[in-house]
Amino acid sequence: MITTDADVLALAATVTDPEIPVLSIADLGILRDGRIDEDGTVHLTITPTYSGCPAMDAIRDDLTAVFARAGHEKVQVDLVLSPAWTTDWMTAEGKAKLEEYGIAPPTGAARHGAARAGGPVKVGLTVKCPQCHSLNTREMSRFGSTSCKALYVCQDCHEPFDYFKVL
Repeated sequence: MITTDADVLALAATVTDPEIPVLSIADLGILRDGRIDEDGTVHLTITPTYSGCPAMDAIRDDLTAVFARAGHEKVQVDLVLSPAWTTDWMTAEGKAKLEEYGIAPPTGAARHGAARAGGPVKVGLTVKCPQCHSLNTREMSRFGSTSCKALYVCQDCHEPFDYFKVL
C-alpha cells in the first residue's frame, strides 16, 4: 500500500507514454505532482505536451489502473495546462532513451518570454541522426508521427527518423 507522496510519485513514474513507450511520464516531464490524502485518495497532476495531446486519456487510464492494482481505488488525475509543458522538462535519461529508440532528442533549450518579445533570433541547429550519428541530415516534413515531432532523413545512412522538436 502506498503511504507517502514519494511513493505516489515513484509508482506514477512507472507509467509510460503510449506514443513513445520507452519513456515514462517522468522522463517526459509531464508528471508534475503526486500526493496522497489521509483518506487514501491519490492526487496526480500531469501536463500534456500540447493542449490537444490525444495520449492524455490513455495516460489518465494507465495511472488509475496502476494505482488500483496497488490497492488505491480513489485516484484523481488533474490536467494542468499552465505553465505550458516544454522540452526543457524532459530528463537527460529520457533524452538518451529517445536516441536509443531511434528518435533524435530535442537539442537546445526552449525559448520563452523575452525571445518572443523581440529578443534573440532562434537559429536552427543541425539534428544528429540517431542511427549513425551523422550531422548530415535534413528535414523532410515539419510534422512527423505526432505533432511534437518532425520527420528527418540522414543524407549519409539514408534512414528516415523522427526528431522530437524543441517546444
